[in-house]
Amino acid sequence: MQPRDHRAEDGGPDAEFTRFVAARWRALTHTAYLLTGDFHEAEDLVQSTLARVYPHWGRLRPEHAEHYVRRALVNTNRSRHRRRRIAHLLLPSLPDTRPVPEDGAGVGGVDGYDALARLLAELPGRQRAVVVLRYCEDLSAEEVADILGCSVGTVKSQASRALDKLRNRGTLARLHPSSRPAEAR
Repeated sequence: MQPRDHRAEDGGPDAEFTRFVAARWRALTHTAYLLTGDFHEAEDLVQSTLARVYPHWGRLRPEHAEHYVRRALVNTNRSRHRRRRIAHLLLPSLPDTRPVPEDGAGVGGVDGYDALARLLAELPGRQRAVVVLRYCEDLSAEEVADILGCSVGTVKSQASRALDKLRNRGTLARLHPSSRPAEAR
């Protein structure tokens, strides 16, 4: 007979972690998808992040858990991106990077959400993280600065540069004409 782990049954850290993951999986995967541009990589990113966070879960206060996991998600993505960039340099040929058509629709019915993810993938990592956290996750500039470990001014300047790049592509307004950020109006 195997000894049972009572921590999950008595509402301990394991049960809290399980509840958190069940409640936030979809939102975390959504954020990761916008950071990576690929659904499978997004799931892998969330799983890697949760695996890194789990050993520290018992020391986290519940009100800071979401913030801690978001910060870990962004940091894990940065690490993944660095490793991936090195691997891409070693590939014999470049991966398929067809441009997004002007109307935002692609072969096989790619919708605006996928087009947005492809546009975000063209931004540098820091700018992409700022746009995803600030406008897709609707966090304040202060919250984004805290998650990214930078100043509010850096968040604002990175957001401005990213929005300029997206506007210059011309597809941002066609994707979401009524949801332009206040800074872009």
